[in-house]
Amino acid sequence: MKYVVVIGDGMADYPLEELDGKTPLQSCHTPHMDHIAREGVSGMLKTVPDGMDPGSDVANLSIMGYDPHQYYTGRGPLEAASVGAELKDNDVAFRCNLINTQDGILSDFNAGHISTEEASEIIEYLKQTFYQYGQFYLGTSYRHLFVFPHLKSNRLISTPPHDVVGEPLKEHRLKPEDNDLARKLNQLIDLSFEKLKNHPVNQKRSANGQKTANMIWLWGQGLKPEIPSFKTEYGLKGATITGVDLIKGMGACLGLDNIKVPGATGYYDTDYCGKAKNALKSLKDHDLVFIHVEAPDEAGHAGDLTEKTKAIERIDKRILGKLLDELPQFDDYSLAILPDHPTPIPVRTHTSDPVPYAMHHPGQKKDDVQFYDEFSANNGSQGIRPGHMFLRNFLDY
Repeated sequence: MKYVVVIGDGMADYPLEELDGKTPLQSCHTPHMDHIAREGVSGMLKTVPDGMDPGSDVANLSIMGYDPHQYYTGRGPLEAASVGAELKDNDVAFRCNLINTQDGILSDFNAGHISTEEASEIIEYLKQTFYQYGQFYLGTSYRHLFVFPHLKSNRLISTPPHDVVGEPLKEHRLKPEDNDLARKLNQLIDLSFEKLKNHPVNQKRSANGQKTANMIWLWGQGLKPEIPSFKTEYGLKGATITGVDLIKGMGACLGLDNIKVPGATGYYDTDYCGKAKNALKSLKDHDLVFIHVEAPDEAGHAGDLTEKTKAIERIDKRILGKLLDELPQFDDYSLAILPDHPTPIPVRTHTSDPVPYAMHHPGQKKDDVQFYDEFSANNGSQGIRPGHMFLRNFLDY
């Protein structure tokens, strides 16, 4: 038996006036998603438990079959495994964004989607300049890691930068500000602006009319998690395919193999076909593959309906289309499609609303749902479930 889970990050949305009251999923041309819904069963998942922030870390941990209330310690430690950071028990790992700030305002949470090549020069400079604060690790594009060593307490409050674009930085500093660690790391963030504003990479970007990476932002901190392997928990050999360090790191924490796809960028230009092709290849020696696509989420954060539409339709045509064509080569298979969380165009950030899912196992039961979208799935036979129960339900289908 082979299993494939396709995750369109942030794909769910709200009804939009410019789409005549439809959501992007309702409006897009998605014959393969609709096929999965029509020939399978649908429902809704609450991937973000009550009381938790609607981050991709929490939501994807749920989808992969782990209860965030039990296993989640923070985003940073989940990313650590993907960038070669071996955390000690008292190390605290932070997600480190390269951001752009203008006149004290957080202008861009991704520094104009700075390239990894440019970012590598900046991260190396930060390593040499601020080594006394902790260790910086290179990730991808604007997404990196910072580790503060030997902390006995992790009671800081941090803010995801994509939630506060356009707002004053001083209102979203690490808190409580009278905490010694918060004070030290806020000082580091302030100093990063002084050091990076005239960095050669930023001088070149500014001359080319691009946004600069003129500050770091630390958030999503956490301690090393204690979490059972996927093989132990589910008895299957699994893999991930993604362009995002968070999902790679999460996979590594769970003992999943990260299948490298050269064109997987974590942005609009990701290689959709390459992800599908490598998923099919990896199924020859894996039981289950998670295919993660970041593009709809990036479009949601940007408030870009055109790019979100393109991303959804590319997932449908280039990934699901190929999977539905070629999965029958295996004797038995199940295929599921879902977002991790909504990233609605009107709010430009994640929400904790339940998300629609559909799953198809040829020859097995199907319900009356004909289309894949937020409202159709709400009428599916699977009802609404806690997110961490999805995988067990999928495997038993």
